[in-house]
Amino acid sequence: MTPFNNEKYKSLQKEAIFNRIEQFDKVYIEVGGKIFDDKHASRVLPGFEIDVKMQIFREIKDKLEFILCINAKDIISDKLRGDNSLTYAEEVLRLANLIKNENIIVSGVFINFYQDNEKVQQFERDCQEQNLKIYKTYYIDNYPYNVSKILSENGFGKNDYLKTTKNIVIVSAPGANSGKLQTCLSQMYNDKKNGIISSYAKYETFPVWNLPLSSLVNIAYEMATVDIGDYNKIDTYYMKSHNGTLATNYNRDIESFPILSKILNSILGREVYDSPTSMGINMVGFAIEDKNAIETASFEEIKRRHQKHIELFNEGKITLKMLKRSEELLNLAQNIYHKNNKKS
Repeated sequence: MTPFNNEKYKSLQKEAIFNRIEQFDKVYIEVGGKIFDDKHASRVLPGFEIDVKMQIFREIKDKLEFILCINAKDIISDKLRGDNSLTYAEEVLRLANLIKNENIIVSGVFINFYQDNEKVQQFERDCQEQNLKIYKTYYIDNYPYNVSKILSENGFGKNDYLKTTKNIVIVSAPGANSGKLQTCLSQMYNDKKNGIISSYAKYETFPVWNLPLSSLVNIAYEMATVDIGDYNKIDTYYMKSHNGTLATNYNRDIESFPILSKILNSILGREVYDSPTSMGINMVGFAIEDKNAIETASFEEIKRRHQKHIELFNEGKITLKMLKRSEELLNLAQNIYHKNNKKS
């Protein structure tokens, strides 16, 4: 028996996905993390297979299609992924090929916050060579706070609209800040104009919402996102709505929830979610079968990441602030790990 039960996870995750489409014509699922090669998850959750998300999608592929997203500024800046040294633009093309090789529909690529630029135009040509349709979303002044403009013909109404055909639409990207959420919301707004009632859900592996802040699994996530400044917090919205039950989420989702909830509720005409955690469909925490082994693996990953951060700092690739944050997390993890081991 492995510490993480991959088969149990797949079963629970498919059930969670199907539960989200019961009340709607379709659901847009924003997928965070890696679909084909989630090596971080496989290191902190021994038994987690690096392509398990694609395994799940493969088993229900007749019911879903993919939309890929990229931020125009990441095309222009030739932003690189840290794991495979591909630009974000190259990664979109790679992902599209891998998904289509699974006989899964890639309905299109959204260039978000579109800018008319030579590199952007070249990316469009590269997509067209692979028979990938291009769609565009545009900057909206004071996004996401100017809800009345966002939900108007001068807001989401100006964006391109992709007429999807499946009940489940997976929205993925080469990395963070690619505009996945904007794509989902824009599609929902334009679906409604076309008589389609669609909803939104978020599928991210980390942080694991039903593990505590002090779980080394969740601290390992913070260590992995030192460069973008994410940190875990208790979801006070969830705690208030679920009789004091604690749930772990992260700062950006909690901070953006009030305005995101307002936009969702305006599109659908009713309250859909009571908290950012309730938006999620991550079932990974329910497939952990050996907590001690998982915590040990997570501690090893935290130490490995910290050593990598030292190397990156010496190469001038991360800031002193990031390195100090890495040191803080390592010290916290060491204290928790040694304290837990003394108890056992």
